[in-house]
Amino acid sequence: DGDGAAQGRVKCRLCTKALKKIQALAGDDPDEAAVAAALQKGCRALGRAKGRLCQQLVNKFREQITEALQNGDTPRDICTAIGICRS
Repeated sequence: DGDGAAQGRVKCRLCTKALKKIQALAGDDPDEAAVAAALQKGCRALGRAKGRLCQQLVNKFREQITEALQNGDTPRDICTAIGICRS
């Protein structure tokens, strides 16, 4: 199923891009409130269609994403950890 792989790559790229944005907005040593605000803003910055996907992702994995950002994990590592990207 070649299509699933392509779809997976698109999702992985979106996830990485969204988290880069969120990480930048959250700053270097974010507390939970900073991450929460960044999650909101970061998704909106991606535009409507991608923003909706981003929002679903964030709602589903909020705790993992928050923790990972506070640990200073890279966007790619976070997306792999939540199963969006293949390592």
